[in-house]
Amino acid sequence: MRKKFKNMDYTILVPYLLLCALGIVMVYSASSDILLVNGFKANVYAIRQMIYFAAAVIILGLPSLVISMRIFKSKKFILSYLAISFLLLLFLVLLKIITHGQAAVNGAVGWINLGFINIQPVEIAKLSLVLYLAHMLARRYGKLIPGKIWSNLSGPTVISFIMIFLVILEPDFGGAAILFMIIFVMYLVSGIPTNKAVQWLVVLLVLIILTLFLMINFAPSFMKNSYQLQRFLAFAHPFKLEKTGGAQLVNSYYAIHNGGLFGVGIGNSMQKRGYLPEPYTDFILSIISEEIGAIGAILILGLLFFLMWRIMEVGVNAKSQFNSLVCFGVATMIFTETLFNVGAVAGLLPITGVTLPFISYGGSSMMVLTAGVGLVLNISATEKFNKNKLASREDL
Repeated sequence: MRKKFKNMDYTILVPYLLLCALGIVMVYSASSDILLVNGFKANVYAIRQMIYFAAAVIILGLPSLVISMRIFKSKKFILSYLAISFLLLLFLVLLKIITHGQAAVNGAVGWINLGFINIQPVEIAKLSLVLYLAHMLARRYGKLIPGKIWSNLSGPTVISFIMIFLVILEPDFGGAAILFMIIFVMYLVSGIPTNKAVQWLVVLLVLIILTLFLMINFAPSFMKNSYQLQRFLAFAHPFKLEKTGGAQLVNSYYAIHNGGLFGVGIGNSMQKRGYLPEPYTDFILSIISEEIGAIGAILILGLLFFLMWRIMEVGVNAKSQFNSLVCFGVATMIFTETLFNVGAVAGLLPITGVTLPFISYGGSSMMVLTAGVGLVLNISATEKFNKNKLASREDL
């Protein structure tokens, strides 16, 4: 443990801590007015976010940092974690069937209510998928050559897409898209020939554009009133559908416009006072833009992207293929969540309910992302220790 802390990578730890601290401040600011109007104390959600952060560090962050990477690489640990993820996702599907959809929140049955916290299984599934694919792809390193790619990837692909299918059944298209991006990126960096990777990327982009076009213009009649479709339609015609599904995006535009470059000041947002739904979760970036301006929002996003860059740099320099793949998987989680959240807030992507990493209110996301950062810090410290050990041997 002493060696791990001695080799701590502060270029990852400090941005992580800053983002979490900024998240607590902005959760307080974005939620206080709504809480007061409903008869609660203004700091309820901020205190909960602080508790989530502390619990995440103690329960998952520190263990992820101090436990030997051999444990996380072990087949028994990875398959156990993957099995738990599948069981939780299956439970949600059964809950939806049993309750006939009555347990849905915002159109999806995506949470398990434990009273003191709501667990979101898709968050748990993200990291389990990263570890599973890192394990499977590391074992196949050097074998992904033309003619043998499918035979080597068929098993992991089937398992991964079963997980995505279960998430779609909730339905949680944002979570499913993030899982897909984790698979896609980890496959790309696993040693697949570049020409194959480019072909897959082109096909993926065409499929995404075609799917969006068909959903917006030719949705089947049985989907017309679905919550998810309304979000897609609102993305295409926010002002036209302002009275229905477009209100969230329209008020996000107002918040960003009101903030300008420097913002109206912490606590002074107008849109959080009943106009913008979910101001402390999905659309917290809109409140950030309104209160501390475009410059403040860009600085926070810059901190997020710096964290992603450092995680990927650790992955690039890692000697172990498993360690490298884990880093790219964690970076992809953070990048995709950030991309989908920023895209939704700015009206560049459909609203999928994806939160802003480390900033938005939520326990499950904080727990899993903290565990991911803990793993990367563990990998960084392990790689640094091994490098120093090798250098000292060479000096002798």
